[in-house]
Amino acid sequence: MSAQGNGSGRPSIRIGVFGGAFDPPHNAHVALAAAALAQLGLQELRIFPTGQAWHKARALTRAEDRLAMTRLAFQDLPGAVVDTREVLRPGPTYTLNTLQELHDELPDVQWVLVMGEDQARALPTWNGWQSILALAIVSVAHRAIQTGDAARFDPSALPGLPAGARFERLELPAMDISATDIRERAARGRDLSALVPPAVARYIDQHLLYRPA
Repeated sequence: MSAQGNGSGRPSIRIGVFGGAFDPPHNAHVALAAAALAQLGLQELRIFPTGQAWHKARALTRAEDRLAMTRLAFQDLPGAVVDTREVLRPGPTYTLNTLQELHDELPDVQWVLVMGEDQARALPTWNGWQSILALAIVSVAHRAIQTGDAARFDPSALPGLPAGARFERLELPAMDISATDIRERAARGRDLSALVPPAVARYIDQHLLYRPA
């Protein structure tokens, strides 16, 4: 992948940033987090459930429920830490604000923003996306289900890509899991055990999440 990281070697501390609606968190989210911790040389991966997602047309499930499910989903993954700041922040959630806060708190850390290829292609639509690239390396998850270079994200194709932008590649197994599909299955009372961690499945069932009103 072009626009790779700097050639001066990695700093002593690298912390990953992985955000999402987690509505609900599912096995592909956990697999991505585990791969990031295994492949990217991270000392820690911070998980950020979204507060008010500016780019979501639908209303999200209550923040309290999504936060609880996120904690359950990642509780057994060493190195994964759930960060609540986006859930608690008033107004729309912007990744730029989060990265600025993190950089102010820990300026010597190399921050690694972990995302999927669809998100990476949409980066130019993000608020302050060029500033995001100045604050963090972007690690783009490539799923094995895709074949051929044409299917792969190429950062040089992003319009207005700033000089010095740094990208890394993250390899993932093929996992065809969708939060939308999980919500639809839950609405029909179907089994979710193959799609979400057991504790998340229990939480959804106990709290009757995604069921018709």
